[in-house]
Amino acid sequence: MKSKSGFSKLSKRKKLRWVAENFFKKPEEVMSELMSFWHDEDQTQKVFDDFSENTLSNYYLPFGVSPNVMINGEVYCVPMVIEESSVVAAASSGAKFWMQRGGFKAKIIGTKKVGQVHFTWKGDGAKLQSIFPEIKQALLAGTSDITKNMERRGGGVLDVVLVDMTHLEEDYFQLKANFETCDSMGANFINSVLEAFAKILKDFVAGRSDFTDTERDLTIVMAILSNYTPECLVRAEVSCPIEDLGIIGQDEPEKFAYKFEKAIRIAQLDVHRATTHNKGILNGIDAVAIATGNDFRAIESCGHTYAARDGQYRSLSDVSTEDGIFRFWIDFPISVGTVGGLTNLHPLAKRSLEMLGNPGARELMQIIVAVGLAQNFAAVRSLVTTGIQKGHMKMHLTNILNHMQASEKEATQALVYFKDRVVSFSSVREFLDTLRGKSGNRMVFEKGE
Repeated sequence: MKSKSGFSKLSKRKKLRWVAENFFKKPEEVMSELMSFWHDEDQTQKVFDDFSENTLSNYYLPFGVSPNVMINGEVYCVPMVIEESSVVAAASSGAKFWMQRGGFKAKIIGTKKVGQVHFTWKGDGAKLQSIFPEIKQALLAGTSDITKNMERRGGGVLDVVLVDMTHLEEDYFQLKANFETCDSMGANFINSVLEAFAKILKDFVAGRSDFTDTERDLTIVMAILSNYTPECLVRAEVSCPIEDLGIIGQDEPEKFAYKFEKAIRIAQLDVHRATTHNKGILNGIDAVAIATGNDFRAIESCGHTYAARDGQYRSLSDVSTEDGIFRFWIDFPISVGTVGGLTNLHPLAKRSLEMLGNPGARELMQIIVAVGLAQNFAAVRSLVTTGIQKGHMKMHLTNILNHMQASEKEATQALVYFKDRVVSFSSVREFLDTLRGKSGNRMVFEKGE
């Protein structure tokens, strides 16, 4: 095992050289390759380097768009950053289908965010609760310098409560605070307030002359926001007469609606299906979150927790087919920002927001969740009709052809040949070998064969 003390203090070029020389067989080739992904403008590259630590290069992902996403009557061209085959195509297909049927309807159900101060206290919870109004007043007054700018924008601390958790863990209490952070995701703001709360609480209790020595010894365990924000919630939905579903696949509209509803019901009941089902929703949600410089990991964590809020992990989306109307919707908890962080620093994140018309956080929340629903509709539609592999394998074939360095002419012929055939590495290799005269096997390449 090779190690290097003081690695973080090396220059970027020296870090790269040390890694290349110690972990690769062709260090000069590796250095050249990684440096080829550096940005030409030094200042822009410095911005990228400062996003993280021990940076060696930039890791590129495809930046695409899903056009024709109609939400609340407005049409968006939505940026998406993702490497998985067919995600952008599926979201675009789903959005196009619903654009012709009134588009997506989205609304904000709530925007509350949560933070907690976790602490232990060896005393009677009722005693602490009785003086909490005084503590709360001290907390709000003591953080006014931190919250004043956010309050000017319409945000701030919405409420603070004392939660007695001693029935679960001995001596464990928490301060639970709700926040409004307007157009910022608000992590730094919330954590700054919570850490100030922690100090104020500890000092307040330590200064109580009516407490015993034991009661004055309050221990702060940690102060941190929660990424679970069930009251920061968006609903997105689509609907149409069942008869309008008739153009999908080969099924009659009623049959399609029946199978679609059963597919969602299965994802409500079976955790194995629910996990993959919700992953598909997050394919769309994550892609827009990344494109706009938002924290997709926090969004995923919150979404999965919300999916298990009743004790069983379930589908995040739901469907009904009543009175001749097909209705498909999702309630999704999501916290995003359009100011601060990467949204202001990453050049493509800024362009993504500009492409969307520079939305505020509430509008962006609705856009992201609507794309997740579009993605989910397209995926389930494929599953209950043609099967998921038809779209996936077309992109998979392209990746295999690139891997095998197929020429443009070879790729064109391969797309025709594999239109109705099973795609695998071995079958594509055999096709190319035959095409290139490396095999005696005869294969028919005519169009439609």
